[in-house]
This record gives sequence, structure tokens and C-alpha cells, in this order.
Amino acid sequence: MTPGNNGASTPEDDDPFGYLYADGQANGAQPPSGGYGYPNSVNRVRPVGTRQYGQQAAPQAPPQQGVYGQPSAHYAAPETLPGGATTTQSPQPGHGGGRGGGRGRGPNTKGLLIGAIAVVAAVVIGIGVAMIGGDDEDKGDDQAGTTPTQSQDSTEPSPSTSESAQDEVELPTIDAKALRLDGGAALASDVEGAQSDGGIYVTNLNQPGSTVTWTVNGIPKDGAYTVFVRYSTTDDPQSMTLTVNGKPFGSKLNMDNWAGAKDGDFSKGWTKTYAWPTLNKGTNTISVSCADGDKCNVLLDQLWLKEGQVKD
Repeated sequence: MTPGNNGASTPEDDDPFGYLYADGQANGAQPPSGGYGYPNSVNRVRPVGTRQYGQQAAPQAPPQQGVYGQPSAHYAAPETLPGGATTTQSPQPGHGGGRGGGRGRGPNTKGLLIGAIAVVAAVVIGIGVAMIGGDDEDKGDDQAGTTPTQSQDSTEPSPSTSESAQDEVELPTIDAKALRLDGGAALASDVEGAQSDGGIYVTNLNQPGSTVTWTVNGIPKDGAYTVFVRYSTTDDPQSMTLTVNGKPFGSKLNMDNWAGAKDGDFSKGWTKTYAWPTLNKGTNTISVSCADGDKCNVLLDQLWLKEGQVKD
């Protein structure tokens, strides 16, 4: 380049739109037909599909990580691009496979298995609790149907008590004047304290052969019973013979001075004794007599029965 020479071209010669101006047209500028309309311009337009693949592509920014198992919204397979070729997708590195680890990992099956086990365990525990609760409720209902509550106990007897009261039969009691007297036994009412009707009692029993007999009806069943005898004495322990259905019953009937009466005051000597004979269902005879060797200085008031072997 020499002074005064600005080169082969002038700035307007570099103008791609020079063909629009008169001076550009004078220099040979033409409208674009495949290039930019300027001589010696480079046409870089390529027909579709003529681009060569397989060359190393320029580094691209790493794709944004999306939700596992779902396609990325910004991802498009190469084959979907115009002119793209089918390529094989390389496996992506696994999450947490170690630094620089190239080995991928499949779906988190371990986590899914643990979750499934937890769900099953929760269901089993729930069923167990429901079954225990059901057992507790059933048990509570059974108790409410058979056992009275605390408030009911204060006002109503239990079922077992009611049944016992219904089964218990009131057995008869006999006064002195209703007894059959034999062997010199007689009735009197001089001494106070007798509970028989009219204060009447049996006297003159202190001689051999004196006997009182009670024919008792209405015994509900065979079994053991208790016969009570109310009497009065002021002496040392007395004893008389008890006969049941014609047979002497065991040892002598003990008629001790339990009241501790002294000086012949029979009004203060009233007490009772008992024996446990076996009676038959229906009618039985019970006798108290003064046999040889007995001590019979007593006044006899009443006799009564109770079922079983009792003391009161």
C-alpha cells in the first residue's frame, strides 16, 4: 500500500447492502443470490441433512437434574432434531456412586423394600391392637352381664346369693307344749325366760324314762342337719340321750351350764345345745330322753332344725 491508496476496496465496498446505493452499484455490487450480494463473499448456507456427525462436539453445559424416573423438560433426543442420527444413550452416573464413579445405579429397590416392610408392620400392629381392644370389650360385656356392679352390690344380692336364698327351705320349730311327753315329763310355766308360747316349758325330766318326742314333717331331702335344743340348768354339766328315727345318735347330748347360773336360779340358766344327725326326706322322729346314767336336771323350752352342720 502506497500513500494516497486506501487499498483495493473502500469501506462502502465492504457494505453488504452496497447494491442499494449508486456508488455500490458502480462498483459491481449485486443483490444476494446465495451470499451477501458482495463480491467474494462466503456462502456458508448448507442444505438440510448435509451436516456431518460423528465429530467431537463442543462441550455443552451439564443438563439440569430432574426428578428421578421422569424425563427432563429440556431434554430432546438427538434423533428428534432435524437431520439427527440415531445414537445410543450412555448411562448416566449413579447418585452417590462415589467421586468420579462411572457405575450407574438402578431404581432404589432397597428403599422401596424398606417402605413396604414398614407398611406391612404398621398394618399388623394395627390389627393386633384392634384384636386386643375387641377382646377387652368382649370381656367387659361378659362381666357386666354376670357380675353386678358396685352400686348394685349395695342394693341387690348377687346371683349366687339369690339362688342360695331360694334353695334354702325354712325348717320348722316346735314349742314345749307341742311335744309328746312320756315317762313323767310335764309342762310348767313358773320359771321365767322360756320362749315357747305362753312361757311354757317341760319339767320333771330328771328321772329315768322321761322323754319328749318331736315328729317333724317336711324334711326336703336326705342329708345332714342340725337340731337345736333350748334348755336351762343350774348344776354341773348335764347330758341326755338323743334318739333319731328310733336309734340313739352317737354320744350323749351335752347340756352344760353355759349360762353359769347358780343357786338353782333356772331363770338365769337359759342356753342352747346342738347335734348333727342325718335325717331322711319327709317325716322323721327326734326324741330327748333321760336314760340310765344320764344327768337330766334341766328345763326344756324349744327344738328347731337347720340344714347342714352349723352352730348358730
